[in-house]
Amino acid sequence: MPVDIEEEKTISMSELKQELERIKKRDAELGLRSARADEYLKMFVELSPKQGEELKKKLEGLKLSRLKDAHINKIIDLMPLTKEDVKLVLQGFEVSLGSEDIEKIVEVVKGFVK
Repeated sequence: MPVDIEEEKTISMSELKQELERIKKRDAELGLRSARADEYLKMFVELSPKQGEELKKKLEGLKLSRLKDAHINKIIDLMPLTKEDVKLVLQGFEVSLGSEDIEKIVEVVKGFVK
């Protein structure tokens, strides 16, 4: 039976990790693909869901009109710490930001690094 997709939106890896935890509590066990994704997330996601949400709010608070949810989620996933890293992260998208805007992003991200 085909599934109808009502909405498509991007989420960060910390949000996905939180969602998988919710599914594990409900279903007690994950399927093969979900379990592999969960293993991967445990190895690479450093932010807690709360920290991820807080970082997302701070990045949205910068009010950069060209910065969309997909861009913000990718920044949260990769945590770029230099202007060059931010440029690399956003290179895969059709978005260009000024040097000042990129510096603002770096400063916000640096506030969340251990």
